[in-house]
Amino acid sequence: MLVGLGISAACAVAALLAAAGAVAVALPGRPEPWSVHLMRRAAAAAAWAAAAVYSLGFFAVLNAQLAFNDGANSVPAPACRDGFDPATIEGLSHHRSSYLPLRFDCVRDDGSVYASDPDYGWMNGATAVLALSAALLAIGAGYASELRARGTAAAV
Repeated sequence: MLVGLGISAACAVAALLAAAGAVAVALPGRPEPWSVHLMRRAAAAAAWAAAAVYSLGFFAVLNAQLAFNDGANSVPAPACRDGFDPATIEGLSHHRSSYLPLRFDCVRDDGSVYASDPDYGWMNGATAVLALSAALLAIGAGYASELRARGTAAAV
């Protein structure tokens, strides 16, 4: 689990450094064309932030999966039992896990399902929004570069 936290922390530090680079473009003495540099650095910051959030959730699901069937009192999965009242875990039969989207669902005998951790919802949403933002910013930077190149070629 420490490896997962370390990877997530490394991605978060990279996101902060990329965000600082994006802020630096807005200061006086910025490189030209500054809009392209700003979009590229913001895309990098969003991509690193998406990686940080996703890796945090990925290793949480992996940890819950590894805790299942690992010694005494590990069946059903501890993630499905710990922190829930007895009425919720009554009739627990098995679990389902997924890494894309992130989730660890607990299944009862009657087929009803409950989530082991509600945090997977915001992690999936944040990862999707950040990844989409990174892609749109990267596409925008490429488009701005192409427009600038066409404008320079037309002026010659």
